[in-house]
Amino acid sequence: MTAPLAVSLMPLETRREAILRAATGADRLGYDGFFLPETWAHDTTVLLAEAAVRTTQIRLGSCILGVWGRSAATIAMAASTLHDISGGRFTLGLGASTAQLAEGLHDVPFRVPTDRMRRVITQVRALLKGERIPLTTATGARPLRLNLPPAPDVPIWIAGLAEDSIRLAGELADGWIPFLYPRSRLVEGKGLLKDGALRAGAERVVPLICPSIPTVVAADAAEARAGAAWFVSFYLTSMGPFYARTISRLGFEKEVRAVVLANTTRGSAIVPPEADVLLEELTVYGTPAEARARLARWQAAGAELPILLLPPRLEPRQIDFALEALR
Repeated sequence: MTAPLAVSLMPLETRREAILRAATGADRLGYDGFFLPETWAHDTTVLLAEAAVRTTQIRLGSCILGVWGRSAATIAMAASTLHDISGGRFTLGLGASTAQLAEGLHDVPFRVPTDRMRRVITQVRALLKGERIPLTTATGARPLRLNLPPAPDVPIWIAGLAEDSIRLAGELADGWIPFLYPRSRLVEGKGLLKDGALRAGAERVVPLICPSIPTVVAADAAEARAGAAWFVSFYLTSMGPFYARTISRLGFEKEVRAVVLANTTRGSAIVPPEADVLLEELTVYGTPAEARARLARWQAAGAELPILLLPPRLEPRQIDFALEALR
């Protein structure tokens, strides 16, 4: 039996035909999951509905929906609908997203994200069980329930890198989706999940560990390394301070600084030799044989369902090559 494996696409990939090719290809090849992030482009729930009617076996999920852009009720309605359309194959992945997206796109103040996450998950779970929503703001109103059959079995996964977020995943979620979380720190992440699970009681099962891993596979090793370097440099230098600060805190401050200093011009996409460890810790890359070996290291480190995040702008043949090489 092959180890569980899922696939996703980097948020800059906005071509519907490429997204659906990856979903149907992964389904045909026996991948266990296909997950889509949501940022400032497509409505992920609509794309997942299209993927659901074009696939037959693969689990489909949001990886992730931000908790600032929708109410708990609209999230629950989307989850229940996708659960129905997919025949029970939907997983709801939620995350705090970023202050820039919450405020700059949704016009919502970005406050303490764990508080928002706890509230949303509690309300979504109640609605999916067929219960009335536990109101926290409009407490004078009559709480409503969804006019749909209950769907209590929809798994809820949480993305998060901060310790409080990981503990919250342990307490409330069925899965944890770390992104750009160093491979060698997964054991520490699992310890935080266990801490959170204990809050909910001794019988609480520790959530599934499902890291989203930037993945570049090519016939040429140098081409694959360049793609992995683009992933790492992009997130460390073009997506605000969050990832640089988080990865530095996790023990790679010197290497993060080296990447930042090497990318002083936009689009440089350089990971210098002294920061090579970041490629090993954060990505899967290489020729098919090299990439499979690196994937095996993630699995040995505790990744129970690795989610392979493919880069944008791949040609159809490159999508097929990557899926076939890793499955």
